[in-house]
Amino acid sequence: MPVQPANPPEINVLDSPVKQLLKRYEHARSIKDQWKGIFEECYEYALPQRESFYTENPGRRRTDRIFDETAVVGVQEFASRLQAGIVPNYTRWADFTAGSEIPEEERREVNDMLDKVTEYVFEIIQNSNFSQEIHESFLDIALGTGVLLVEEGDAVAPIRFKAIPLPQVYMTSGHDDKVDHVFRRRMIRMKELAVAYPNAEISEKMAMDMAKNPDKNCEIIEVVYRNHYNLKEEENFFCAISKEYETKIYEETFKGQGSNPFVVYRWSKCAGETYGRGPLMNALPAIKTSNLTMELILENAQMAISGMYQVEDDGVINADNIQLIPGTIIPKAPGSDGLQPINAVGNFNVSDLVLREMRTNIKKALYNDMLGNPNEKTPMSATEVAERQADLSRQIGAAFGRLQSEMVAPVLQRVVYILKKQGRIKIPTINGREIKIQSSSPLAQAQHQQDVATIDRFLAMIQGRVGPELTNILIKQDEVAKYVAKKLGIPEELIRSTEEMQAAAQQMQQMMQQQQMQQQEEGTPPQ
Repeated sequence: MPVQPANPPEINVLDSPVKQLLKRYEHARSIKDQWKGIFEECYEYALPQRESFYTENPGRRRTDRIFDETAVVGVQEFASRLQAGIVPNYTRWADFTAGSEIPEEERREVNDMLDKVTEYVFEIIQNSNFSQEIHESFLDIALGTGVLLVEEGDAVAPIRFKAIPLPQVYMTSGHDDKVDHVFRRRMIRMKELAVAYPNAEISEKMAMDMAKNPDKNCEIIEVVYRNHYNLKEEENFFCAISKEYETKIYEETFKGQGSNPFVVYRWSKCAGETYGRGPLMNALPAIKTSNLTMELILENAQMAISGMYQVEDDGVINADNIQLIPGTIIPKAPGSDGLQPINAVGNFNVSDLVLREMRTNIKKALYNDMLGNPNEKTPMSATEVAERQADLSRQIGAAFGRLQSEMVAPVLQRVVYILKKQGRIKIPTINGREIKIQSSSPLAQAQHQQDVATIDRFLAMIQGRVGPELTNILIKQDEVAKYVAKKLGIPEELIRSTEEMQAAAQQMQQMMQQQQMQQQEEGTPPQ
């Protein structure tokens, strides 16, 4: 089991800032090294197309040892369903709403303004590469840790997302058990340094090497770390260091909420650990067992098809030269039995039972069985889909909450930070008091459905005990309607305000009085 190193690096205050950061980088690598074994196994059996944690061999074959593709397909389905449940494509999966410090009389006006901001923000997100990159990042969250880089784009695409492969990232935790240092190792051709880092400080030796070999790969260590001494506002430092030349080529300071370009999020986390633990780790024993079982089944199937034979050493038949193909003539000595088949002893029934059980366990661990099989002949009803969504939201409730706080909120805060920096929007700080982020994803809606169902059961119970008349006296029906609308994600402009409801009630009362007067004049009994 990975254990966080007890001894942090010994940093001399006389060391240069570059040497201090490189020592922290090596410390982060030592933490990562303890996870490499289980990470590589998960990649080998479930994500063979990903970059290895040990070797850098782009394009090398990594599927030769996979005999059962259940985990490979299961992880893809896990990422797709997680994306559809939390950040679905072409849909608003969160809303900016007024926080607790906004006065009640100003809340409606503020929410109307924030609704327009939300529409614009999600228009920017939907027109970006977010859907593609978040799916790649969700593949890594199956291991437990995902990293998403949110950068400032250009005039056409203001926001640019990039899923950072886990083998390229190294992290350390701070005193609050949150990630405080994020290191990214990347290889850049020297002639592209000025493009990747505008106004980069190129040393004399680097410039000479660049002139000699502009296509030479240069190892760059990017680091983002937070200033814990600034308690007034969030402050992050960004540095790009050349490890070979031990020099800082670029640095920048970002201030404000959402200033950190790296969004690091975990599925679940044990106390004292930096990296998260995902469902793929739980499924790894079943994955390895199913893979081994399938390998043995294929070996036995080969024996069953090709057969096994025994032959007498009669000096005529040479077993090394025998080819068991149609039309082959095999000589034998007079009186010898020639080739004799050997019955295979493998039990396919037992192996099939083991394989079926392991595949079921893999799908269960990756939550692939929660929404049913899309190839089923009988489609599920809307009620059954809602129930399974609610069941899924309950099972991953803890992970869902962590994803909301470590992925959904930081991504939106980062997008708002960039759009405010570009002068495209104006919005107060998203701190929960002035402005808060409210999830409206399908999984969040599934959880809210449970709250609505509780209200329905409560109203039915009260009405059954005291009747509808007393129920209307006891229960604030208008507040119930607002509560249900909020839980179901109904836009606030569709619900009347208190003043509008009073005006509508007065108008209805006047219409009823006019109708009664008209009926009295006509001599008809009042309705």
